[in-house]
Amino acid sequence: MVLNREPRLGRRVVLLAAGGLLAGCSREPEVGKVHLRLATGPAGAVYRRIGGALAVHISEQVPGATVSTVPSGASTDNIRMLRAGEVHLGLTSLDALITTDGSVPDGLSAICRLYDSHLHLVVMAGSAIDEFRDLAGKRISLGARDSGTEFTSLRVLELGRVKADGRYLSQAESAAALRDGEIDAMFSLTGVPTPAITELAQRHPIRLIPLDAQADALFTAFPGPYTPAMIPTTAYPGVPATRTVAVPNVLLVRDDLPGDLVHAITDTIFTHTGTITSGGRDDAEAVPEAWQINVRTGISTASIPLHPGAAAWFRDRKR
Repeated sequence: MVLNREPRLGRRVVLLAAGGLLAGCSREPEVGKVHLRLATGPAGAVYRRIGGALAVHISEQVPGATVSTVPSGASTDNIRMLRAGEVHLGLTSLDALITTDGSVPDGLSAICRLYDSHLHLVVMAGSAIDEFRDLAGKRISLGARDSGTEFTSLRVLELGRVKADGRYLSQAESAAALRDGEIDAMFSLTGVPTPAITELAQRHPIRLIPLDAQADALFTAFPGPYTPAMIPTTAYPGVPATRTVAVPNVLLVRDDLPGDLVHAITDTIFTHTGTITSGGRDDAEAVPEAWQINVRTGISTASIPLHPGAAAWFRDRKR
């Protein structure tokens, strides 16, 4: 890929040619265009929604670039696809990315931190489950396979020494199964509010089980990606504020993407997506998590290195 930068003009880029961006790509790319694939998440997940919004804005604002979204199981599935060269960009929770020894997968880096997910433990209002330990022996959705929900909920259950009957369902499938009595509870590591839980709460009374003790256990066992948090009373109809744990989400990129292209994508996220967060478009209602995207927290990707193109954008911002 060869890229030229126009004279200043917000460091817009002209994409002159794009080739070999995906491993095993057999068709010659269109000259003057670059086609990127962004791994998102399953049905009913915030990843699917915010990933779609980012794809639209990057396609609109980065000259010559188009972005298509790729549904997935979420965090760990996205990491797998990135490493395999099946996608160029992907969303992931920070805890699923950092290995137990603190390292990160080779060949990947961060564009930025986007927003924080909160771990939900949802039951129907009439459930006999009142606290975390009541999950023992119950039918529980652990989220979709290869998702951040699966990763974090299994950690929580292991730390709490609770053995349950785990099921692997997407957020939309989990909400439907909980409604129909096919499971007793569902975990969901996601933005607040999340579509699947909102739709369930609008039709049926639900409760959230407090996870403050589990937040402390995660923070002690795995310092870095976890912080105590609160799901506010305004999140879901009829549900009071509930203590839980929060995990940052980052936008990952393959290291082999050109610096100018990643610079332009970073600029779009923090500049042009202001139309999402300012209420200038309907997207503001569709993607409330976009309100969390800002330069101050965007650079905070913990031990995950920034891609050189993203690092250059943050450096330029400080000048």
